[in-house]
Amino acid sequence: QVQLVESGGGLVQAGGSLRLSCAASGRTFSSYGMGWFRQALGKEREFVAAINWSGGSTTYADSVKGRFTISRDNAKNTVYLQMNSLKPEDTAVYYCASHRDSGLGTRALRYDYWGQGTQVTVSS
Repeated sequence: QVQLVESGGGLVQAGGSLRLSCAASGRTFSSYGMGWFRQALGKEREFVAAINWSGGSTTYADSVKGRFTISRDNAKNTVYLQMNSLKPEDTAVYYCASHRDSGLGTRALRYDYWGQGTQVTVSS
């Protein structure tokens, strides 16, 4: 059974930084792309960032490009999301997800396993 467990969320002031982690288990982590999504209160879940199986290819939502960095450590079965220059509009529950194959994608339908989410709150 695949499990994804996020950590690292919290409350931070605008302009601050947080690093989210997502520990994976249950299948060969290095064979699958990974992604981060977020959902703000009252809004639909949206794509944030994705990374392919090797870490050699990444993609970002325009709203976070230049501020967020996705990375992975296949030896630790963990994917990270480094978030810098945080803004109040980044406030949301952040979810990591495992892609259906080794690639990366921006659509939630391409991901078959999801974590429980971690809350990120950015105060102004």
